[in-house]
Amino acid sequence: MKKKKLKIALCILLCIVACFAIYRFFLRKSIPEGTAEEKVMAILQQNDCFVCHSKNAELPFYASFPIIGNKIKEHVTHGTNFIDLKEKLADLNNVDEVTLSMLDHAITYDRMPLTAYKLIHWGTGFNAKEKSVLAAWIHEKRGSDEPISAIPDSIPYDVAKARLGEKMYNDKRISLDGTISCATCHVLEKGGADKTTTRTSEGINGQFGGINAPTVYNACFNVRQFWNGRAADLKEQAAGPPANPVEMGDQTWDQIVARLSQDAELVAEFQALFPSEGLTESTVTEAIAEFEKTLVTPNSRFDQFLKGKKDALTAEEQAGYALFKENACATCHVGVNMGGKTFERLSIFGDYYADRDKQIVYNADDDGLKGFTQNDADLHKFKVPSLRNIALTAPYFHDGQYNTLEEAVAAMARYELGTEMATEDVQSIVAFLKTLTGKNQHLK
Repeated sequence: MKKKKLKIALCILLCIVACFAIYRFFLRKSIPEGTAEEKVMAILQQNDCFVCHSKNAELPFYASFPIIGNKIKEHVTHGTNFIDLKEKLADLNNVDEVTLSMLDHAITYDRMPLTAYKLIHWGTGFNAKEKSVLAAWIHEKRGSDEPISAIPDSIPYDVAKARLGEKMYNDKRISLDGTISCATCHVLEKGGADKTTTRTSEGINGQFGGINAPTVYNACFNVRQFWNGRAADLKEQAAGPPANPVEMGDQTWDQIVARLSQDAELVAEFQALFPSEGLTESTVTEAIAEFEKTLVTPNSRFDQFLKGKKDALTAEEQAGYALFKENACATCHVGVNMGGKTFERLSIFGDYYADRDKQIVYNADDDGLKGFTQNDADLHKFKVPSLRNIALTAPYFHDGQYNTLEEAVAAMARYELGTEMATEDVQSIVAFLKTLTGKNQHLK
């Protein structure tokens, strides 16, 4: 009798599931007429993309069910940590490259919705027509089927100001004791990053900061500067280190300008280029910023590949690029600079800070974007670093935790994707990353 009742109960449950699945299938609406943006929004809404990928979304009634409810909460946590679609798609006429690449990845590799999500939310999943509409919109927005574009040979800059800026970039008099210049921690001949044997740079009086010095090459393409984005542009960034007690000394820009003004020849150079201001904090940092606009690194082997020279990469390197895209690396490392466009969370899966080398003490720099915005939602978000010339800029991550590309790639898979990547896949991706070294008159 008990077995019979159990069979009846299972049959009823299966009927309910079947009825609900059929209901969801027929409830699915056709793509409405309208603009491309209206079609895109309708497709995302009827696939419930906003349930997991937006904060404070209205959850389905079954989110209160045991087991299923916990799974939905897990999906929402991971989903919003990856991307908040409601925020990113607030203006469909002005969508950033990272959002476009994330949507492209979802439809190209059928990664969204997750299998576990489909088991709960029956009837979701992009069909062929929806994928076609989304793909056409993405292509129109970014003008290419590739998430990455080649670095231009140069960008516009003022030659005279750049030459003066190069002189100031290498001038140790900017530091309090005359021992450190911008070039000390950003060595142009070695990748534009610090080339010491330590995780972080050594500043004045043997002090060490809490964060790994990023490269200055291609920094002109970043949406903001510093790991936590506290500088809006290159000029604002150049003003920070000279007044930092740990980096160049506990001093003001008034003191720096007074010291530099003792050099009559330097004063004359600034007066000639900035007749209304002369030598000031503003003109010194503007000159340095103008010089940094020259630090682009075009014509890497990968750029040659993007421009049509298919034999610029070996078969292994091309396989590495395919894996780079398949494993969602190209959802954040996009555009000309292969990064620098958004701030993303470290880590989404696991606990990076609990797992890392115990000698690395948690400090304010680990707060990431929150240190600048003071917004709790920005905790542990960092500007996605450029991958250009990445083979030259070890150690890696904001804290310099990893010394090799192999370690860095494996860690990204672990903490951003929640997977242990196969060794051969790691090696293929690393082979691809080594093709990203470009050319610049300073880069040796």
